[in-house]
Amino acid sequence: MIEKTVAQLSGSLNRGDISSVELTQAYLDRINRYNSTLNAFVTVCEETALTQAAQADAARADGRTSPLLGIPLAHKDIFCTSGIKTSCGSKMLHNFIAPYDATVVSRLSDAGAVMLGKTNMDEFAMGSSNETSYFGPVKNPWDTDRVPGGSSGGSAAAIAADLCAMATGTDTGGSIRQPAAFCGITGLKPSYGRISRWGMIAFASSLDQAGPICKSAEDAALMLNAMAGLDTKDSTCADVSVEDYTANLTNSVQGLRIGIPRQHFAEGLSPEVEQAVREALGVYEKLGAQLIDIDLPNNHLSVSAYYVVAPAEASANLSRFDGVRYGYRCDNPVDLEDMYKRSRSEGFGDEVKRRIMVGTYALSAGFYDAYYRKAQKIRRLIKQDFNAAFQQVDIIIGPTSPHTAFNLGAKTDPVAMYLEDIYTIAVNLAGLPGMSVPVGLANGLPIGMHLVASDFAESRLLNVAHQFQLNTDWHRLRATGFTEGR
Repeated sequence: MIEKTVAQLSGSLNRGDISSVELTQAYLDRINRYNSTLNAFVTVCEETALTQAAQADAARADGRTSPLLGIPLAHKDIFCTSGIKTSCGSKMLHNFIAPYDATVVSRLSDAGAVMLGKTNMDEFAMGSSNETSYFGPVKNPWDTDRVPGGSSGGSAAAIAADLCAMATGTDTGGSIRQPAAFCGITGLKPSYGRISRWGMIAFASSLDQAGPICKSAEDAALMLNAMAGLDTKDSTCADVSVEDYTANLTNSVQGLRIGIPRQHFAEGLSPEVEQAVREALGVYEKLGAQLIDIDLPNNHLSVSAYYVVAPAEASANLSRFDGVRYGYRCDNPVDLEDMYKRSRSEGFGDEVKRRIMVGTYALSAGFYDAYYRKAQKIRRLIKQDFNAAFQQVDIIIGPTSPHTAFNLGAKTDPVAMYLEDIYTIAVNLAGLPGMSVPVGLANGLPIGMHLVASDFAESRLLNVAHQFQLNTDWHRLRATGFTEGR
């Protein structure tokens, strides 16, 4: 039962094949069995989950229903959850109990979802491997010697190992899509502003976006229906109407114009990944789509621009963590300055401190124009490249990552780690929706395909992904080491 998609589980619950309490207990038992191996969850809310599941069963008995009613999910530990620890993967917040629910949390709760717990993540969402967490690295269910991707690696690993039916993630430069690719699941980063960021601890405010991590495009559509929409508490949330994202899933892709970026099939892409993505494109051709080569001429500048803009915003956002109001405070400070210095030095990990320093430098007098302003100009050029491309095509497709999941500890050079997001970062800089779906295996490890649509065209994106999944079985494969005992 637990290997089923959200859509399938919803049907089982509606038919009475299983109760939400039974389903929730099955996931809790599985978390208890496997989390010590994977380190996917940092907090498990067993009592809360069973209470919510019982409430969902009572609601269904009263004739109420919704697609997510009684479905167990996990929240990335970057979303504030009332009365439950929200750590952001950091020592700085290891003892922080949020006094309210993030909008994403409250909307999914209102839809009837059952919260199993909070998932591990790179500290303050800064990382591409889930190795920077204060609580230790997450392991990839397909090979526990390998990373699950980051920063939403805990959520991705939990889905891949069937520790929950669906999960939330956040994506600042690829942090939903890259873990989805490494773990063989589906992950969607919506358009910037499509989902409220209120109660989501900020890393880079102009780039961060919440999104669903799940097993299929259909599940992503169901989750997005509940998560999306205007929130007056978030000034960056877009006032754009929310459609039913499941309505167009079955539309034909006959005549669809698919753009193939030349820059994404160049040096650095592994042959196995290229072959899998090109074979996936062949599926679309058989369905009547047209493949068109396109150029994204400024794509090669995206990593450089991102690692000026994102650290600059991080240095501003993380200035609030000073040991005064909440979070970690050093022991026995001699004065206020000592408390500031030691609380931040001891509370933040190396990668977070590195990005704060880079960002502060880029914003400093004498360097603002040379770095930050120039990066923002490049950002505009990248957006213009996408706008031009979407005059020719309906969707853009390429690889999500240049390769499959790498070994834990394999990348110690920060720059090499930053290049992990080379195909995904530009989408965040442009504020566009993007998603990753599984398209194959190489040496037993999943390969992800990256789909990008124009602003607020999530419905088209989900339709294109769903049509591929209707005609292939890659999204149905499960990590073999975690298939027993179901």
